Order: sequence, then structure tokens, then C-alpha cells
Amino acid sequence: MSEILREIGIISRALSYISNVEFKDIHLNKDQYLYLTRIYENPGIINDSLAELVKQDRTTVSKSIGKLEKEKLIRKEVDPTNKKIRRLYTTDKAEELYNYLKREEMYSEKAALAKLSLEEREMLLLTLKKVRKNVDDEWHFVKNGNKRIY
Repeated sequence: MSEILREIGIISRALSYISNVEFKDIHLNKDQYLYLTRIYENPGIINDSLAELVKQDRTTVSKSIGKLEKEKLIRKEVDPTNKKIRRLYTTDKAEELYNYLKREEMYSEKAALAKLSLEEREMLLLTLKKVRKNVDDEWHFVKNGNKRIY
């Protein structure tokens, strides 16, 4: 059964590598494009929610957010009801890039699923959602300081 997770890992790393290479010219690397698209799709999201969404630790997300802010792709705004909260928004510059990022995502998906029937695609999506839910539960368990017993 470990073959399944290995295959998922290979797919994930290959697609990440492709995106990192293709997005180098627009100064997006190390999965920053992922954060940028999620902020675009969730305007006003906060760092903690973004970290939860992409299943990364807060430190990693914070560093990438800093780089995106430096590139003038996102901006932080103080929450009107809680001054400690900084909400994240994409800039006009990022919104122009979003269409390019979305086209790349659609191309990669089309290439990855090229030889699957519609039924196989639907089954794959359903199955992967179940796997993600299982992994999400484990992620939360470990994130909250718990240790899994093997």
C-alpha cells in the first residue's frame, strides 16, 4: 500500500517542479504561486487560515508572504475590528498573473488526466477527497502536538 502514497508524492513533486521552473520568469518560486492563488481566491484571508488551507506551518507561510509582499503581489490590511489581525489581499499586479497561473493549472490537470475517462476522473476525485480528509485528520492531530503511535 505504500506504493499509493509514493505515487501521489511523485505526482506532487513533479507538478511542483514544473511550476517552479515555469514561474521563475515571473519571480514566483518555492510554491509561492500556491499562496498567491489561494489569497486571490480567498481575499482577506489571514496567515493562519492560509497555513491551514495549504497544510504548511506558519513560519513557512509567513516567509513566503513576506516575499510576495516584497514583490508587490500582495498587501496586508489591518482588520477593522481587531487591529492585531492582518488580512491578505492580492494587488493589481498579482491579479494580472492569476489568469496565467490558472491557465497553467488547467493545462497541468488536462495533461495529468489525459488518458482517464470521465468516470475515472470522477472516481479519482471522490477517492482523493476521502484520502485528503484522512490525512487532514492526521495533520491536525500532529499539528496539535500529538505523537502518532506506529
